[in-house]
Amino acid sequence: MITKRIIPCLDIKNGRVVKGTNFQGLSDVSDPVALAARYSESGADELVFYDITASFEGRRLFTDILTKVASEIFIPLTVGGGINTVEDFDRVLKCGADKVSVNSGAIKNPLLIRDAARKYGNQCVVLSADIKRVDGAFRVFAKGGREDTGMEAIEWIRQGVALGAGEVVVNSIDTDGVKQGFDIELLEAVCDAVNVPVIASGGAGTVGHFVDLFKTIPDIDAALAASVFHFGTIRIPDLKRELRGNDIIVR
Repeated sequence: MITKRIIPCLDIKNGRVVKGTNFQGLSDVSDPVALAARYSESGADELVFYDITASFEGRRLFTDILTKVASEIFIPLTVGGGINTVEDFDRVLKCGADKVSVNSGAIKNPLLIRDAARKYGNQCVVLSADIKRVDGAFRVFAKGGREDTGMEAIEWIRQGVALGAGEVVVNSIDTDGVKQGFDIELLEAVCDAVNVPVIASGGAGTVGHFVDLFKTIPDIDAALAASVFHFGTIRIPDLKRELRGNDIIVR
């Protein structure tokens, strides 16, 4: 069994870490630089940094905060938000990102995935998909979950991987912030469709939810969460201890 990764997520708005429910009702949490440093020291395997309003506001990602975050941590950093061109990849990689996450920019121009993978390698390109059920079907949403693209999610993820995405983050809007567990049905469908690492995002509320995820879907590579880590509901060292106790391999 592959080693499972535990990944905190920093959703950034106006220079601060925020968190909501079902992508709505955002509230202030913390300073991103201090929080990132805390996670780096506490055993997180990676960190994800999303400038969550960049695409919606039609602007470029805030690189000043990103540079400060990158300088404070010693774990891999994935960065997304307002990534629309290969030049945007170049900009955030130069600020200290290890991987770049594309979402709305790839929906507008799927060949962005191909072009970035050719220049920087598949391992650098992360396809992040915001997915919600609409009339029983999994649909892709853009611009921070605000806009229904009408695209079927599993087929979109399959296409993104074929173009060169080396990793997929599955953000379930239905379970985001609800703390009732990960979206197992959706995640199983994605894992069945692609053969690259898949990261589960949305729904973690207890340590048991992480155990259930990794036990139910052995092929899942990582679990991403925000509020349960930000507010101290779950401490990463405690989570890893519990996972090891359930025969789940973690770093």
